[in-house]
Amino acid sequence: MDTYRSDFLRTVVERGYLHQCTDIEGLDARMAGGIVPAYIGFDCTADSLHVGSLIQIMMLRHLQKAGHKPIVLMGGGTTRIGDPTGRDEARKLLDDDAIARNMAGIKSVFAKYLTFGDGPTDAVMVNNADWLDQLNYIAFLRDYGRHFSINRMLTFESVKQRLEREHSMSFLEFNYMILQAYDYLELNRKMGVSLQMGGSDQWGNIVNGVELTRRCDGKEVFGLTSPLLATASGAKMGKTASGAVWLNAERLSPYDYWQFWRNTEDADVGRFLRLFTELPLEECARLEQMQGAEINEAKKVLADEATTLAHGREAAEAARRTAEETFEKGGAGGDLPTIDLPRADLEAGVGLVDLMVRLELSASKGEARRLIKQGGAKLNDAAETDQERVVTLADLDGDHIKVSAGKKRHALVKPA
Repeated sequence: MDTYRSDFLRTVVERGYLHQCTDIEGLDARMAGGIVPAYIGFDCTADSLHVGSLIQIMMLRHLQKAGHKPIVLMGGGTTRIGDPTGRDEARKLLDDDAIARNMAGIKSVFAKYLTFGDGPTDAVMVNNADWLDQLNYIAFLRDYGRHFSINRMLTFESVKQRLEREHSMSFLEFNYMILQAYDYLELNRKMGVSLQMGGSDQWGNIVNGVELTRRCDGKEVFGLTSPLLATASGAKMGKTASGAVWLNAERLSPYDYWQFWRNTEDADVGRFLRLFTELPLEECARLEQMQGAEINEAKKVLADEATTLAHGREAAEAARRTAEETFEKGGAGGDLPTIDLPRADLEAGVGLVDLMVRLELSASKGEARRLIKQGGAKLNDAAETDQERVVTLADLDGDHIKVSAGKKRHALVKPA
């Protein structure tokens, strides 16, 4: 099917979000005929989501802009078990207080991308603990467990991988896919939800929910997945040498977030513009065609637009100014990561190796020493190769000391 009646499916296909759909023609007809409530589930394993979840967040945003209702399902109940998908070992189990804290942090991310409220297409956030906590185990097994074939569940990729690698899988984790399917049934009954979306690794879980809803209530519902994203060089999206690229400013500054997108590989620029910005497709194509040094301008546009969605236009512009001042003018922009050190510490002197670890420019002292030895460290933009170098007040350049690791990572030290 080359053309779609529904704006949402046209957007999903044109911008590269579609991987699989249980019945795309049926879904297209449903979405062309009225408002479709659709959901994506997010477990509360940290107090922020990271860039690895951004495709799903953007899909919910496009869904709302196309006139449908986004449902953000928080896994307050399923987080207690942990999704085994894509893992070789069980997730760490969290207590209720930790789950509540994480949920509060995640809510603040969605407020940037979706409009919440009571209107027909306003987003709502629900918690599966509201119904999972009330389940009677024997009744649940009798009413719903009979619809699941162990033989079939053993063929799901997430289970097969664990078994093939001879990593144990607890009965607790095995129940996860049944509970996720039950979420879909509950949401269809309570809110008329008829579409679940997720990454392609969730396909088996989503199909389970589609089939359970059909078997229990005779309702036709749909599933749609996006491709799992890797960079052109094969790296997992959303991970860097220094850790996850978080969407909360408390976890990762807008400047560092902007820098992540600015450092996109050349071959990924067009794809990322389509997925992670709302620029028109023609503009994405124009920027994608840039060659040589010009491609850096396209990367700045990508960084500007992605950071604006996550942190606002003002933060994006401040991050860009800091980057230009730091990289193009040899200065030290005011938005760079900064730590305040007691003046007495700087008077006594602080080892450069220790300082690089404190500034998170190196993951360990050993890594810092290697970087210095290889000429990758700088103090106030001057190369420093002495591993025993001690930084003191004498190194102040104005009101700060600029420390750099390689060409792209910089931080400031200020006496307090």
